[in-house]
Amino acid sequence: MFKPVSSKLSFPQMEEDVLRFWQENDTFKKSIANRQGAKEYVFYDGPPFATGLPHYGHLLAGTIKDIAPRYQTMRGHAVERRFGWDCHGLPIEALAQEKLGLSGAADIVAKGIDVFNETCRSMVLTYVEEWRKTVTRMGRWVDFDNDYKTMDVTFMESIWWVFKQLWDQGRVYKSHRIMPYSWKLNTPLSNFEAGSNYQDVQDPSITVRVKLTQLPPGLAAGGVPVYALIWTTTPWTLYGNLAICAGPDIDYVAVRDLADKNIYVLAEARLPAYYKKAEQYEQLASFKGADLLGLPYEPIFDTFKDDAPGAFRVLNDGFVSTEDGTGFVHVAPAFGEDDFRVCKAAGIPLRDYLDDVCAFTESVPEYHGVFCKDADKQIIRSLKDSGKLVHQSTLVHSYPFCPRTDTPLIYRAIEAWYVRVEDLHDQLAANNDGVHWVPQAVGEKRFGNWLKEAKDWNISRNRFWGSCIPVWVSEDGKDMVCVGSIAELEKLSGQQVTDIHKHHVDQITFQLNGKTYRRTPEVLDCWFESGSMPYAQQHYPFERADELDKFFPADFIAEGLDQTRGWFYTLMLLGTALFGKSPYKNVIVNGLVLAEDGRKMSKRL
Repeated sequence: MFKPVSSKLSFPQMEEDVLRFWQENDTFKKSIANRQGAKEYVFYDGPPFATGLPHYGHLLAGTIKDIAPRYQTMRGHAVERRFGWDCHGLPIEALAQEKLGLSGAADIVAKGIDVFNETCRSMVLTYVEEWRKTVTRMGRWVDFDNDYKTMDVTFMESIWWVFKQLWDQGRVYKSHRIMPYSWKLNTPLSNFEAGSNYQDVQDPSITVRVKLTQLPPGLAAGGVPVYALIWTTTPWTLYGNLAICAGPDIDYVAVRDLADKNIYVLAEARLPAYYKKAEQYEQLASFKGADLLGLPYEPIFDTFKDDAPGAFRVLNDGFVSTEDGTGFVHVAPAFGEDDFRVCKAAGIPLRDYLDDVCAFTESVPEYHGVFCKDADKQIIRSLKDSGKLVHQSTLVHSYPFCPRTDTPLIYRAIEAWYVRVEDLHDQLAANNDGVHWVPQAVGEKRFGNWLKEAKDWNISRNRFWGSCIPVWVSEDGKDMVCVGSIAELEKLSGQQVTDIHKHHVDQITFQLNGKTYRRTPEVLDCWFESGSMPYAQQHYPFERADELDKFFPADFIAEGLDQTRGWFYTLMLLGTALFGKSPYKNVIVNGLVLAEDGRKMSKRL
């Protein structure tokens, strides 16, 4: 009744036979054609970079992406399965720099942005055939012939439309804020990018004394110098110290050090960290942090002594704690989020002394050209020689690294473009509550908690190969025009526009009300593009303007756990901001496949 089963079957050969049958009979295409007119089951496929070969992590996620659409097809639904390619951003730029022998942004500009971008374009799809071969070999059904590419002009035009909607809502703004900065790539990153690559590092841990030039209330010093103690793990930022901050409700004490006879002020709770025995000091006075507000002190370094009005005094703020350090926070507004905030509120100006690669500028001549962190040892030696160093050790802690270059990020004040997010927390959380997550805990805890704390999104990159921020600024800097389509730009400029990459649109200017307008130079974060793919892959609203409900929201998406702060997030944010709803209904999240060394598999490793 049944054919005998050979004991010498080759399972790989059986798979090859099945694949050959599917190919010869166009089985996948027929499964789509046979369901034309049926109820659609909408699936979004997140675009991978085509700058590297697929790894086991892609195979795991790809298997999940195949199962659900295949099952829904078997149930009679029409399921479009377009593959997509993330063509812009730092991965391809790094390869182009290597090919052209360029080491940074200055080299790229000197070589020519047009040469660089066209090199990116020529290289970006290098591994497409390898991807197609691998995905097909694993038995996944996906439409490569009707794929979408983020570098296609139709896709990029829809990106402009998305940006314009946010602009019209008043969600886009430009501001100085403290951002994680990749000095290797010369660009700020978003907070969720910075959170993807923490590594344990050993940094210096030093305590420095700053001389108060006015005594705290109730302290009789008898002519003995009085110092406030501050602590830092970034000695290079001390050149930017413009204030010290005390917690207004924290208890502080002034103690006489019985060894050197000087008087030191620090939080009472931190005394045991600096004095092992009570016999080592004499307590002279106590006060609240609020009592110390406004006390002036001598600058640690003279760099900005005469160029920072209102600086070099004690401030108060609630972010100060006594969990570590001295109870006084060293405040450098150019290099810390709380530092920036409290100094701005106090009217203390921003003073930055690092260049694009985070080396000291001429403002600090003794370290001019030295990478900031490389100067730490010399700075510590200088502090010791000047008698300002009180304690020195090292500290092992977790620190963010650039996910593309594996170099430590530097938090610094950067002028960048942002999307306002923080007023959407409640709506984002409500939309997420309606999503079916597998596993449920990922949606409720990991993703849900991230949404509740989401900060305004830095969407600009000081790079070259990407979708351009479609904002033209008047030469006097007072007016801006956001362009939402190619037709709008053609109307404003009177020029035909066929490509909207940087090396093309930066040449386009226009006159309006007697002013000349030029495009702001930044490009968009490529996560903005992937988060816009539901609309951009359809060239919406320039095509299918009346059919949004046919492809939005998705019935199903799937990716790895790391996308809770990546694609899942940008999809949710833009869907909520544009249409007030989640862009997906069901999500399956797979765990991460680790390499032999225990690290997450990645094309860059």
